[in-house]
This record gives sequence, structure tokens and C-alpha cells, in this order.
Amino acid sequence: MAQNIEKIEQIMCAAPVIPVLIVEDPKKAVPMAEALVRGGLPAIEITLRTPHALEAIDAVNEHVEGAIAGAGTVLNGGQFDAAVSAGARFVVSPGATRSLLDAADEHAVPLLPGAATASEVMFLLERGYERLKFFPAEQAGGAAYLKSLSSPLAAAKFCPTGGISLDKAPDYLALSSVLCVGGSWIADPKAIANEDWSGIEERARAASQLRD
Repeated sequence: MAQNIEKIEQIMCAAPVIPVLIVEDPKKAVPMAEALVRGGLPAIEITLRTPHALEAIDAVNEHVEGAIAGAGTVLNGGQFDAAVSAGARFVVSPGATRSLLDAADEHAVPLLPGAATASEVMFLLERGYERLKFFPAEQAGGAAYLKSLSSPLAAAKFCPTGGISLDKAPDYLALSSVLCVGGSWIADPKAIANEDWSGIEERARAASQLRD
């Protein structure tokens, strides 16, 4: 079963940036997501790096109108199942394994798998995945590397993530192979812990205008 390209592309094209979030306290997930949506970033990736990430995803999807909450750092089929049960609208992985792709075949929720080399992209294209996460973007070679990688692999479109800032994002968004970027600068753990909702909204608004 191939990737639901239409569904995942709709999420990737909702805004130029998908915030990548580490949420320690699920009670803060709702005001955080409200700030992001007000700022123009509806697609929100909450990574499964904390004990309460699934609760946060569930809370955002239940209480924040306009938010599209997904699960990030999904590494195996069990986590995929748990993310879907929590209401995740999309799933993101830093890489791809056959077992993870097999698990994705069992769900309608779309997977955005990660790749950083030509061989990884080719493997995913063979499995019917054309919308990919390029990770770790800066460490793997940045926008120049992704441009060269995309040339012979034109079917693939990417969401670069990893080390991207507001200043670096435009270099990626200028590439025809890039639909959006993922970034943690908009709502880092300190901003969430300090309940800096106005600052998060301001950074979200700036990010939402990167392609205007």
C-alpha cells in the first residue's frame, strides 16, 4: 500500500513551516497550539520524546479548532498504533524501516518518513513514498546537498528538518523539491515551559509569511 500522497501533501502545504515540538506538560499543549494556529501554522508535530506526548496530541486535536496535530519521532509499529489511537492526524519518522512502513500500511493516517541519502530516497520511492522528511537537514549537508539530491530523484518532495532556523528556512523553501520545513525554533521547550504564548504566536506569524 503506497503513501496517501494527497493527504500528506495537504498537511505539508498548509503553511511553510511545521513546528516540531517537545511537550513535557500536556496541560500546556492546548494554549501552545492555539498560539501556533493564531500565528498561521495549523500543522503541528508533537514528538514522542516525552511521557505525555500522546496526551498532548489528543488534547490539541480535541480542543484546538483548526489545528492538525501529528506525532513525530515515531520509530516502530507500536508507536504508530499508539499515535493513531491518540488521534494523530499524521505521523513523522526520522527514518524508515520495513516494519514501520508495514505498520503504516495498516492505517489511513499518512506517514512522512525520513531520508538523508539517495539510497534511502530510492528505497522509499520503491515503496510508493514520494513525500519525505529530509533529516537531519543541516547536519546532512543543508540546502545545497538537498538540491543536488533532488535533481536525479525528481519524484520526491521534502520537508527538511533538523537545525533549521528562521534565517536558514528561506534557502530550503526556495527549492522546487521543498514543500515546507520543520522547525523547533518557533516553540522550543523553554518557551513552552515559560508559557510564552505571545512570543510563540509572533514567531509562528513570521514563519507563516516565509513564502508570501
